Order: sequence, then C-alpha cells, then structure tokens
Amino acid sequence: MIEETCQTFVSDCHVRAAADLISHTWDPVVLSALRLGPTRRNELLRRIAGVSDKVLTQVLQRLQSRGLVTKVHGARQASAHPGVVYRLSPLGESFANGPLALLARWAADNQAELADPSATM
Repeated sequence: MIEETCQTFVSDCHVRAAADLISHTWDPVVLSALRLGPTRRNELLRRIAGVSDKVLTQVLQRLQSRGLVTKVHGARQASAHPGVVYRLSPLGESFANGPLALLARWAADNQAELADPSATM
C-alpha cells in the first residue's frame, strides 16, 4: 500500500524507489527490448542502437541483481543452438508491461512538448 504521507525527497519514499528503476539511461530501454520475449545478448546488442557491449553487460547484471531480469542457460530459440538468453522475471514483466509502458506512452503522447517546452506556453 502506498502511504499518502510519503515525502518525495525522503530516501525511503516509494517514488524514489520507483524512479531508481529508470535512473540509468539504458535500463528502461533493455527492459522494453525484453518485452518481446527471451533474447540472446547479441540480439539485444543488434536491437538496441547505440548501446555498447560493456554497458549492456552492466545493465543486464544490474537488472538481474534487482530481480527484474533472469539469465536462462541452455535455452533454445527458433533455429538456434542452446545458449544463454535473458528474459523478464515476473517482477520485470509487471514493471515493463505496467508503469514503464505507461511512461513510454505518456512520453510519446507528449513528445512535442518535451522536445520544445515553449510549445506549451
């Protein structure tokens, strides 16, 4: 249950905890990419333009440590040999398909205003 008296700047506030999940530039991008299903690391590199190999490795480790992503060994994908794939955990699915998807929709709906704040004045 969310406390109505939660102070936005208090370190244990739920808003800060949620914001921390998207505070790293690539974390929400990787979570969104994994919404398409279990994916090999090299496929994520191809799918996410601009992310480096090193940064993707750091992001996947961070998301795993938070329980949002799981690393599955020996998984098979269509026309592929067994290997390692990354997938959203149930917690990751609830975040990526819920609040993160809503935030992405809001950003898309307000793209003009976000790109040019004077457009709303």
